[in-house]
Amino acid sequence: MNDLPATAPTLVSTRSTGAPGAFWREVRQSFRNPEFWALSSWLDIIVKARKSRFGILWLMAPSLVYVFGLGKFFADMQPGSPGRFYAHVALGSMIFRTMMSSVIGSANVFHGSHSFIMDGHVRLTDYLLQSLAKSFFDMCMYVPVTVAALMLFGQVSLVGLAWALLALVIIYVNGLWISAVFGLTGARFPDFGQLLTNVSIFLFLLTPIIWYPEAVPANSHRAQLMRMNPFYHFVEIFRAPIMGDPVDPGSLVYVAVITVVGLIVATFAYRRYARFVPLWI
Repeated sequence: MNDLPATAPTLVSTRSTGAPGAFWREVRQSFRNPEFWALSSWLDIIVKARKSRFGILWLMAPSLVYVFGLGKFFADMQPGSPGRFYAHVALGSMIFRTMMSSVIGSANVFHGSHSFIMDGHVRLTDYLLQSLAKSFFDMCMYVPVTVAALMLFGQVSLVGLAWALLALVIIYVNGLWISAVFGLTGARFPDFGQLLTNVSIFLFLLTPIIWYPEAVPANSHRAQLMRMNPFYHFVEIFRAPIMGDPVDPGSLVYVAVITVVGLIVATFAYRRYARFVPLWI
C-alpha cells in the first residue's frame, strides 16, 4: 500500500499524455501490440460463456429476442413483407447494440481495470480498444441471426454490402473517439455508466429499429428527435445500402460532421485529461 502514491505519478510522467499527438501515438502503439486488448476481450467472453450451460450459444440470445421476438410481434403492425421487417430489425439492432456496447463499456472500462492502470505498464488506449473489441465480438454474435433474416428478405444488394463494410469502418472510427471521450468522463464520474445504461432504453425506442422511419410524419417532433439521434444516422448508412434503399444525404452529412468533430474533441480531451485517470479511479 505504501507504493501506491508513488505509482500514479510514475504512470503520469512516463506516458506523457500531455504531449501533442499523445492520443494517436498511443493508439498506433496499441494497434501494433494487440496481445492485451484483443486476447483479454475474447477470453472475457469465453469465461462468461463457460458459466452458462448453453455456452457461447447463449450469447446469441439477445439477437434472437430482438430479431425474431420483437420482429415477429411488430411485423404485423408494419407495411410490407415480414421478411423485409426481420432484415430491418436485424441490421438495425446489430449496429445499435454494437455502438451501445462500446459506449457503456468504455464508460466503465477504467474503473474495471484499476489495478492494471495503477501498475502503469499498459496504455490507456489499450483499454479503449478492449472496449471496442468486446463490442465487435458482440456484433459477431448477431451475424448468424442477421444472415438468417437477410435470407428471409431475399433482396440483398451485393453492391450495398460493400458500402456497408465501409460504413462499418466509419462506425468503428466513431467508436474510437466515443470510447476516449466517454471513458474519460466515466473515470471522472463513476455513475456515468449507469446513466448511459438507463438512457440506452430511450435511445433504442427513439431509433427506427422496430419501426420504419417513414411511419413518422416528416415535420413532427418525433421526426425531429429521430434526426437528432446519432444512432439513427449510423444505422441508416449501414442498413439502407444492404436493403437496396437510398441513403439519406442528411445522414451522410451528419456522420461526416460528427466523425471529424468527435475525433478532434477526443484528441484534445485525451491530451488534457488522460493524465488524471489514475487519480480519478
